[in-house]
Amino acid sequence: MDKKEAYHKLAMLCSRKEYCISDLHKKFRFWKLSSTQENEIIKQLISEKYVDEERYTEAFVKDKFRFNKWGKQKISYHLKQKQVPQECIDTAIANISDEDYFQTIEQLLQSKNKNVKAKDLYDRRAKLFRFMAQRGFGLDAVNMKLDDLLSED
Repeated sequence: MDKKEAYHKLAMLCSRKEYCISDLHKKFRFWKLSSTQENEIIKQLISEKYVDEERYTEAFVKDKFRFNKWGKQKISYHLKQKQVPQECIDTAIANISDEDYFQTIEQLLQSKNKNVKAKDLYDRRAKLFRFMAQRGFGLDAVNMKLDDLLSED
């Protein structure tokens, strides 16, 4: 595949969906372009606003929090794996309101609590905490909401 064909293909893809630069590099591996050609294409896509790391990060954070119910830690981890700059990650995660964050924690805990089979309160608390840790929610926020939930029982 030549440079012009690769550019048009990526421009078409980027016009449909947000991509980060590391996603584009993965696509380049299959097309066997030189690194200079890759960099030129990426610079052109950035200058023409097809690719924007901040826009990608904001969309990723919003979607993963709203639809997948991921916590800030899990979202941050996945973005770091995609080699997104830390400033973009911090800015996008800061856009999640504390009210929405705590409300999501509370909803997840309440729905999971209905299905957890535990011997005692300690076992129930441990299972709920592990569930929330897998979702990427922070220790302090989960502990606070767990205390509220389990004190009601």
